[in-house]
Amino acid sequence: MNQKEVSPLHQVRLSYEPKLPSVLTGPVRVKQLNPTESAGDQEAIRKLFPMMYGKPVVGLEASSDVVKAPAVNVGVILSGGQAPGGHNVISGLFDGLKSLNADSKLYGFLGGPSGLIEHKYIELTKDIVDQYRNTGGFDIIGSGRTKLEETWQFDKGEEICKQLGIKAIVIIGGDDSNTNACVLAEYYLQKNSGIQVIGCPKTIDGDLKNEYIETSFGFDTACKVYSELIGNIQRDAASAKKYWHFIRLMGRSASHIALECALETHPNVTIISEEVATHKWSLSQVVDMIVDSVVRRAAGGKNYGVVLVPEGLLEFVPEMNLLIGELNDILAGAEEAFKTMSLSEKSAYVASKLSDSNAKVFATLPDFIAKQLMADRDAHGNVAVSQIETEKMLIEMVKVRLAKMSQEGQYKGKFSSLSHFFGYEGRCAMPSNFDADYCYSLGYNAAVLVAAGLTGYMSLITNVSEPSEKWVAGGIPIVSMFNMERRSGADKPVIRKALVKLDGAPFQYLQSHRAEWAGVEDQFVFPGPVQLFGPSEICDRRTETLYLESKK
Repeated sequence: MNQKEVSPLHQVRLSYEPKLPSVLTGPVRVKQLNPTESAGDQEAIRKLFPMMYGKPVVGLEASSDVVKAPAVNVGVILSGGQAPGGHNVISGLFDGLKSLNADSKLYGFLGGPSGLIEHKYIELTKDIVDQYRNTGGFDIIGSGRTKLEETWQFDKGEEICKQLGIKAIVIIGGDDSNTNACVLAEYYLQKNSGIQVIGCPKTIDGDLKNEYIETSFGFDTACKVYSELIGNIQRDAASAKKYWHFIRLMGRSASHIALECALETHPNVTIISEEVATHKWSLSQVVDMIVDSVVRRAAGGKNYGVVLVPEGLLEFVPEMNLLIGELNDILAGAEEAFKTMSLSEKSAYVASKLSDSNAKVFATLPDFIAKQLMADRDAHGNVAVSQIETEKMLIEMVKVRLAKMSQEGQYKGKFSSLSHFFGYEGRCAMPSNFDADYCYSLGYNAAVLVAAGLTGYMSLITNVSEPSEKWVAGGIPIVSMFNMERRSGADKPVIRKALVKLDGAPFQYLQSHRAEWAGVEDQFVFPGPVQLFGPSEICDRRTETLYLESKK
């Protein structure tokens, strides 16, 4: 990378020195803490992971013994979707390995897990790593979504590790990627291959968390980026005074992003998928929630507002979940026939195959949503729910409801709307100071776990609502996060996704302020852009979620 090709901010940001927990700034020793068991299905998980099961959580503590570690070669993989801070995990891993022994080498497998299988790699030298410090994206080695699930893949990985003298693989990824990391670790242990596997918790969705993992990396930055955009739109709405903005946010499996952005910006309406599922709300009831705010504000002369919608909402609405499930079965057997059908013919075909209850739901959907349900498929052949323009569907349904209320004299306002989807805008942003520090610490800590001979562990940095010097370093056995779930017709061990807890402090704060934010008086907050320089209370600020959860 030529310096002439980078922005002034980028150039300055390369020199930022991430902060480490105090314990990682000198010699350490590993101490065993409490033993673990899997999150669920203990007997089934124990049988699948006999070598890994029951291992303890470990912590690091300062040591007075200065021992030079032997040189070790390590491979690193970026897996899955991008998240701000991935480059700093690699930077921290590189620096951690070199601090333990300057002769250690770090190899990056290119394009994600497929690089391990296909033997595509580069050696990550200081010259390369220094060009990517504190930057967004995963472009230093690229990422991919290849799953490491089959024996031949593991054997191909072992082959290149033996060739390069690699003693450990660090996999930077989300729940699926770390599930694969644990499967790989178990396989190599059973084969006595001598290859360790360490994971790092990555996902902007925020659903890789538990009693030990306080947050996944990238969540802080992504939410701050989205919140800046939401705040900008709220300021525009309050200035133009004529639009209701419906904003769909990342988060198919959980609503952590929508909740955090709501806590940062105070929009009029925030839909939380987990709440919809828990209370078994229908689409009509979700629309009621929005319409109530629209009508109340219109009565006060304010025909504008902001609604936040998580991208996975439809799968949490019971009636839509049933419809999508039946559609998956119907469309799986009609793939060839659909290629020659018109949209009206497809609709008629689907309607004829659906059960009466699902046919009624299907008939109420706007035509463009019905089209998306029939056309968009994911890699498994199922409806690509995250790509459905849910925000536009809600706009159409709100319009219909308001038109009826207007005819009945119950609504006298004007409803004009604009829709938005904030997704990729946040995945590769330049990391916030928190994510820069947190990710660097995760990587540096991973190097220590490798040096300690551990495998099947996830790098763990806790107490992160406090200043970085007070952070606590250690590791948690990945298998302790597992339960069994039905995937592609078979029961498989997976890391349990963390959903928004309705009794948790972050949601309870939203709940206690909902009526106020939905009312006539604007309560909008405008966070502005991510701050990288300045007073610590501004540039080192954590998410509202972390602050609220730490006050338990």
